[in-house]
Amino acid sequence: MDSKQKALDKKYLRMARIWAENSYCKRRQVGALVVKDHMIISDGYNGTPSGFDNICEENNVSFPYVLHAEANAITKLARSHNNSDGATLYVTASPCIECAKLIIQSGIQRVVYGEAYRLDDGLQLLKRANIETVLLNLDED
Repeated sequence: MDSKQKALDKKYLRMARIWAENSYCKRRQVGALVVKDHMIISDGYNGTPSGFDNICEENNVSFPYVLHAEANAITKLARSHNNSDGATLYVTASPCIECAKLIIQSGIQRVVYGEAYRLDDGLQLLKRANIETVLLNLDED
């Protein structure tokens, strides 16, 4: 990866980290941005569906209806005039397998993430679908 692309990736990943601060979830706040042609076309953070109370967990366990940041960003695209063919997804944590399926179906071609999720089955599925995955540590040069 060239230095110009890496610098751009770091900027968008930092923005996704800031966007994660919108989440009401206490255990983990995750943010996601979908970028196409150097424009942010969608964003998302983990949280409850529209109209639900902004409470994500109880006794340190997430409710099953909590949406992941990637799912929020991708489904928001469905309600817009944009499409994510060939786009890059920037997400603060690597995708789970359910989000990986959505990423594949949405046409996103590249995923840049800031930290590895404890399960790597989502990343394995993305690699199987020939989607580029990049772990980018924002604390390194």
